[in-house]
Order: sequence, then structure tokens, then C-alpha cells
Amino acid sequence: MLTPARTDLQASNVVLGLMRISSMDDDQIRELVATARDEGINFFDHADIYGGDHGCERRFGAAISFSAQDREQVIVQSKVGIREGYFDFSAEHITTSVEESLKALRTDYLDVLLLHRPDTLVEPDEVAAAFDQLHSAGKVRHFGVSNHTPGQIDLLQRSVNQPLIFNQVQLSITHAPLFASGIAANMAGLDQSIVRDNGLLDHSRLHEITLQAWSPFQKGFFDGVFLGDRENYAELNDVLDELAGKYDVTPTGIAVAWITRHPADIQVVLGTTKPARVSESAAGSEIPLTRQEWYRIFTAAGYVVP
Repeated sequence: MLTPARTDLQASNVVLGLMRISSMDDDQIRELVATARDEGINFFDHADIYGGDHGCERRFGAAISFSAQDREQVIVQSKVGIREGYFDFSAEHITTSVEESLKALRTDYLDVLLLHRPDTLVEPDEVAAAFDQLHSAGKVRHFGVSNHTPGQIDLLQRSVNQPLIFNQVQLSITHAPLFASGIAANMAGLDQSIVRDNGLLDHSRLHEITLQAWSPFQKGFFDGVFLGDRENYAELNDVLDELAGKYDVTPTGIAVAWITRHPADIQVVLGTTKPARVSESAAGSEIPLTRQEWYRIFTAAGYVVP
């Protein structure tokens, strides 16, 4: 369990993302959530756009009925800000969307609300007003962002009264600019050395912001998974298979362990609808990969250790 800074949350380091449940029936959703709970996962991630206009939130709310005691033991997170063809961090949209999320999820409050993707037209004072309204009404307990740079976070935090404690970003073994640019810092001519996020990893650690890794098994931006892809990632899969045998887990577990091993205490956000994949992921989340093993996986994915 993790305790994100400036909160009283006790959070699992694996998060169950619910973006693909709109076509699942109630029993399938219940099985997926029950498996997560059995594996010690208590963190559930939603967004207003998943399933179209709160569709996945409605499916979750219809299938899962938390008792008052159970609700206190889980963390429900949702995201707001993406609309059809544009982004919207207006106070009106934030507050309206949260009300709709609460209704869809059949809960009185969100434990965490994230701003989904950066809105370049953001007016931080409007965001602050919306957050104050939602927080004072007890409808949102904690706040954060998703896919934001350090400067974008600092701009918001100057106006927002509540601490921004999470940032959900894309991260996997094969999509790891978050780590890779720092490892190859100041190496002219090497693409890996290009800083693509303005130093997000160090900023997050300095400001005690918990990172959440989405698409932890994707090759790139929804390009398919690297697990089992021996045409493009033969060496990486060989290493994952070897370490899976050593630690008695699956390669999926090792892919999760590679992220959770980092001292930044990064959460892994799953997007699977398969209970078995949830169990495999949870099994790897506490594996203490050695430094040598971590860097071996890193280089097997094609990155350079100078």
C-alpha cells in the first residue's frame, strides 16, 4: 500500500482502470472488481468520457453496490476535461461533469478528481473556484491532473487551494521517456536525451506528486502490447520470461514490477477486462527487482545506458 503525500489515503500500487467495461454485463464487471479486491487492489479509475458520456461510470454504478463500510475502503477516481474535439477546464464544465459522475457511479463523493488532458485555454482561477466548490461540499476529497507538465501543474497550483497530488501519465517499458531522457542527459545526437516532459519525474518527486502509469503494457500510443511481441521485442520478451521464471510470476507481473520498483512509488493503471491479467499484475507489484535487473529490462527494450 502507498500513502500519497498530503493525504490520508491508503492506496494500492495497482489501479484498476474501467475504460473498457461499457459492453460488459453486470456479472462480468462484478467478477473483475471482486478479483481486484481479492488481490488487494482498492483503487478504481474512471473518466467522464469512458464509454461515451459517463457510459462506463454508469455500468460500474449499476453493477457494483458498495456498502457504507466498503465504500470507505475503496478509492474511486474520475477524470474531467475532454470533450468532443476540444478540452474544457471551465468551472461550469468541471462541476457539472462531477455531478453527473456521482450520479452515474451512485456515490456521494469522489476520492480523487483529475483534470484529464491539458487545456491550453485554462483559467486557473476558474479551476480553483470549481475545486473549492466541490471540496467544500464534500463531493471531491482530493485533486490531481493527468498528462500535465511541471509548468502546467505549477500554473494551476498557484491558484488552486488544494494540493495537486496525482498525475496520470503514459508509461511502460517500451514507452519510457519519463525515465530515459534523464538517464541519457546531455548526450548530443541521441534521441533518447531529448527531454519531452520538462523534467516531470524529478518535479513529481520534489513536489510529492504521485505518478500513475497508464498503458503499462503498450508499445507506444495504443500500438499494441509488447508482451509476446517477438518480432519487434524479442530480447525484451526473453528477459521478461527469464525473470518471470526466477520470481515465479508471469511476464505481465515483471512488466508491472519494473514500474513499481522505481523509488518514485508510481502506481500502475490497468486497462484490462480480464480477471487473470489483474491477478498477474498484482502478483508482480511488490517484486523487488535489483538495479541490475531493472536496467537489463531497460536496455532490452532498446534504450541506452551510456
